[in-house]
Amino acid sequence: MPARLRRLRAAAREAAPALLGFAAVRVIGVAVLFSWGHRSGRPAAERMATLWDAQQYTEVAAAGYDHGLPSPGAGAHTGDAYSNLAFFPLYPALIRLVRAVTPLGFPSAALLIAWVASLAAAWGIFAVAAWCHGRRTGVLAAVVWGALPHAVVESLAYTEALFTALAAWSLYAVLTRRWIWAGALCSLAGLTRPTAVALVAAVVAAAVATIVRGRARGRRAAPGPAGLGWGSAEVGWGPAEASRQAEAPRSAEGWWESAEAPRSAEEWWRPCLGAAIAPLGWLGFIAWVGARVDRWDGYFAVQRLWHSRFDGGVRTARELWHICLHPASAPLTTVVVALVLCGGAFLCALTVAHRQPLPLVVYSLGLLVIAVGDSAFFAVRARFLLPAFPLLLPLAAGLARVRSGGVRLTLLSTAAALSALYGVYLVFVDIHAP
Repeated sequence: MPARLRRLRAAAREAAPALLGFAAVRVIGVAVLFSWGHRSGRPAAERMATLWDAQQYTEVAAAGYDHGLPSPGAGAHTGDAYSNLAFFPLYPALIRLVRAVTPLGFPSAALLIAWVASLAAAWGIFAVAAWCHGRRTGVLAAVVWGALPHAVVESLAYTEALFTALAAWSLYAVLTRRWIWAGALCSLAGLTRPTAVALVAAVVAAAVATIVRGRARGRRAAPGPAGLGWGSAEVGWGPAEASRQAEAPRSAEGWWESAEAPRSAEEWWRPCLGAAIAPLGWLGFIAWVGARVDRWDGYFAVQRLWHSRFDGGVRTARELWHICLHPASAPLTTVVVALVLCGGAFLCALTVAHRQPLPLVVYSLGLLVIAVGDSAFFAVRARFLLPAFPLLLPLAAGLARVRSGGVRLTLLSTAAALSALYGVYLVFVDIHAP
C-alpha cells in the first residue's frame, strides 16, 4: 500500500498542471455565473442544481423512480407527460449517499459530486492524451475540455462530468491492458448515461481486436509502457514515464506494438471477461426499467415520451438545412449546436486520419452517431458530444506544437472567457435545456 500511495502521489504531481489549468478555467466560468446571478437576483447555485435535468436527478435521489408510464394524455397540458425512468441511477445513488453522510442537502450534494467528477474527468483526459501524444498535449487537452462552448454543463448537477470521468479511465485502462478495470468502469458508466453504449462498443471492439490480432501474431501480452498502469509494482498510476519519452503520437499500430497479445489459454480470459463485464450496467438498467413498467421495450417507450429515438439523422439534417436557409432567424443556441456538430464531424475525421488507437475512434464515432442520429431536442446535441474528449486530441496536439507560450495562453484565455459568457447565456437566458 505505501508503494501504491507513492505512485499515486507521483501521478498526481504529474497531472497537477492539467488539473490546475482545468480548475482555473472552470473557476472563471463559475465565478461569472455567480456574478450574473447576484446582479440578477437569481442565485447561481440554485440554478446550477435545479436546471432541467439537474432537477430530475435530485428528485430521483430524494423520492425514487416512477412506478410506471404515465397514462395516455396525462400531463399533456401541465408538462408532466414524461417519466423519470429515462434517467440512469448511478448519479442519483451517489447524491443519496453524499446526502446521508454529510449535512448537505440534495442540490448541494449533486453539485459536489459533479465538481469532483469533473476533476476526475480532467485527470482521465490528461492520462489518455498524455499516453497518446505526450504530457504537454495531455495538459492542453484537459484545459480545452474545460473551455468548450458547453463546458458550463461540467459544473452543473448533470451526469456529463461523472460519465466522462468513468469513460476516460475506462479507455485508459483499455490502452494499458487493464481489462477488468476497463470492463468495471464501463459498467459503471452504463449506469450513468444511455450513451454509454458507445463506450461499451469501444471496450468490446478493443478486446475482440486484441484477441484476433494476438491469434494472428501468436505473441504474449505485456502491460504496456512503464508507469502507465493501475496495479502491479512495476507500473504506476499515471503517465509519468511516458511523459519523459518522445512526444510522437501513438497510432493504432503503436497501440498494438506497445503490448503483445495473449499467448496461453489462461491469459485470454482477461480481455474476454472485461468485454463481458462492460455492458452489464447498461443492460441491467434497461432490463430493470422493462420489468418496472411490465413491457420488454419499457426504457425505449420512456425515451419516446421525451421525443427521443434514433432516426438516422433526419431531424438533424432538417435543422441544419433550416439554419442554412434562414440563418438570421436561427436562435444562438441552435447556431452554436450546429457549429459544434460540424466541428465534431471534422475532428472525428481527423482522429481517423491520424490513426488514433481503435478504442478512442470507436468511442468518439459512437457518440457522434448518437448525437447526430437522435431525434430529441436539437439544443441538447452539443451536450451529448461533451464526453467525446478524444475528438479534442488533434486540437490539443496542434496547440502543443505552437512554439509561443503567449499565443497558447491567449487562445486558451479567449476560449475560457467565451465559454464563461456562453455558459451564462445557457443558464440564465436561454429557454431550452443546455
